[in-house]
Amino acid sequence: MSVSQSLAVSALTVALVAPAVVTAQQAMPQQQPPSAQDQVSQLDELVDLDESQEQELLALLEDTQGRLQELESEAQTLQAQLQEQVGADYDEASIRRDADRLGDLTGEMSAESVLMQSRLQATLTQQQRDELERQMQAQREQMRQMQEQMQQQQQQQQQQQAE
Repeated sequence: MSVSQSLAVSALTVALVAPAVVTAQQAMPQQQPPSAQDQVSQLDELVDLDESQEQELLALLEDTQGRLQELESEAQTLQAQLQEQVGADYDEASIRRDADRLGDLTGEMSAESVLMQSRLQATLTQQQRDELERQMQAQREQMRQMQEQMQQQQQQQQQQQAE
């Protein structure tokens, strides 16, 4: 598999799983991630999965999302505990212990994501990976064009304000 194919599949995988993965440093309210079934349906629309692929990916996503949600929950708890320890009467050993565990959890979440991406790639045929790459490239191009348009609009606004 080429690097660009790997990146395309990784990008889709991140898009599919990212809502379930929240780094421990984030304390923003979360939205529920799309269901595993919705994610498989979306991928099916992109690359025309067969029934066995759909079932395999559904099981993979449900399993991964469950593990990631457990890790995320523990990470959020640790983050809150760390924030509570801020003060003049701090316990350095406790802070370091919680921070170490938080780092471990972040690493576990990253590993789960990479493993899921690898398993997703293994489930797709070469033709499906090629189609996915083509669609992801089109999406990247569309995003690039939108960024250019936004930059042009900002420049025009700045020029108008300067006048």
